[in-house]
Amino acid sequence: MLHSRIEGEGKPFIIVHGFLGMSDNWKTLGTQFANQGFQVHALDLRNHGKSFHSDDFSYEIMVEDIKQYCEYHQLKDIIILGHSMGGKVAMLLATKHPELVSKLIVADIGPKYYAPHHQKILAALNAVDFSKKPNRSEVEEIVSQYITDFGTRQFLLKNLYWATPEQLAFRFNLKVFNEKIETIGTALPFENEFKKETLFLRGDKSDYILDGDFETIYHHFPLAKIETVKNAGHWLHAENPNDFFNYVIDFIK
Repeated sequence: MLHSRIEGEGKPFIIVHGFLGMSDNWKTLGTQFANQGFQVHALDLRNHGKSFHSDDFSYEIMVEDIKQYCEYHQLKDIIILGHSMGGKVAMLLATKHPELVSKLIVADIGPKYYAPHHQKILAALNAVDFSKKPNRSEVEEIVSQYITDFGTRQFLLKNLYWATPEQLAFRFNLKVFNEKIETIGTALPFENEFKKETLFLRGDKSDYILDGDFETIYHHFPLAKIETVKNAGHWLHAENPNDFFNYVIDFIK
């Protein structure tokens, strides 16, 4: 079963993080949504956060994990919000199991194919040799040689934890990501449709959803609304949480 952080009472609201992320990335916003009368379930996808590791890694199987999670917790008529890779998971879930989803929110990702673009991040993570028992600052030093952006580094280093009292490790399953990185960019199947209310949010400094992608979005999601979050890149929920929160609340209320 997937690990999750559950907070609040009310209509079930599932949040799905992006690649190399985890439920903890959504702590602040999760609490804010819970305070608005929702039962928030922030998930850790397989091979991420505190969830189990597995050699099986595909959008189909991540959708199945969430479906089983909903059955286990008896969640029906859910709102689902997914960011980046989590947005791809949410889109596939909504189009395959529309009876389960009442509203869909997709943060800064489209249904199209994306060429692999995480090579630098994977190189940084693979450069860390945990057998040498580095401390946190030594890990950060190694990663910083590849990743100059402070925010991206902090996001990645949130995954560090003490596997034993003297041994740090990453929570995610790096081995599987190295083998299956092609998976992350997979397009939503052409025939998949979700004919209920859908909100796409994109950062105005991000190039993940271009104006030219609108047609494809409307093909799969005929009732989609597309909004642009100001002063935000790909991590729009972290870079402009206020506007992000307001767009989501207006949509789900």
